[in-house]
Amino acid sequence: MPDSTSSDFSPTPRTRVRRLHERGRYDRETIYAILDAALLCHVGYVIDGLPYVTPTLFWREGERLYWHGSSASRMLRKQSEGIPVCLTVSHIDGLVLARSGFHHSLNYRAVMAFGNAAIVADDEAKAAGLNAFVERLYPGRTREIRPILPQELKATTLMSMAIDKVSAKVRTGGPVDDEPDYALDCWAGVIPVEMRLGAAIPDQHLKPGISMPAGLDHLGEDGVLPEILRVLAKRQVE
Repeated sequence: MPDSTSSDFSPTPRTRVRRLHERGRYDRETIYAILDAALLCHVGYVIDGLPYVTPTLFWREGERLYWHGSSASRMLRKQSEGIPVCLTVSHIDGLVLARSGFHHSLNYRAVMAFGNAAIVADDEAKAAGLNAFVERLYPGRTREIRPILPQELKATTLMSMAIDKVSAKVRTGGPVDDEPDYALDCWAGVIPVEMRLGAAIPDQHLKPGISMPAGLDHLGEDGVLPEILRVLAKRQVE
């Protein structure tokens, strides 16, 4: 487990990036930034000898990752038994066009975290965790909506995993071609990719006269979602 005062995680045989090892990152700043800029992760695990990968919403609080789902979920029931899991997060930042098919690539940021998930059994801690998930993207929202009902809390499982066995892999920049290919009459470069927000669509059952609250101004049209998430995460720490 890393020293909480250290800026780096210690690579292990499982987390060390081997292929294109120069893209590997083990510092907290990079890893946390990649995690905090995402809403969706994929959790991999094995049940009865068969592999599964499940997409789910997640969030980070300090040195722990959290995700939730239905209490009836087979995935979560098995994970709560302490089976090993691999949680991954990835962002696509650009399409990289080279002068050969072999060197076409993507600019990306990705994190892989390994560990054994634990269930958050205490109802008070579970409710606080679920509210924190809402507050992560919508600060102040839990003061405007109704509280979690007991039956909703019972129907929801909250999972947690320490961030200690983890690494990131990052590619940036333009194409890297074979030296002779730079003389070819062929366009090469990067096409940036971003996840942007659209205009808000009011619910058809919304009562007349209710407008979007000022607390949601950060989710305005054309905003870049990963950057919004990253800024919100930084504010919560501050």
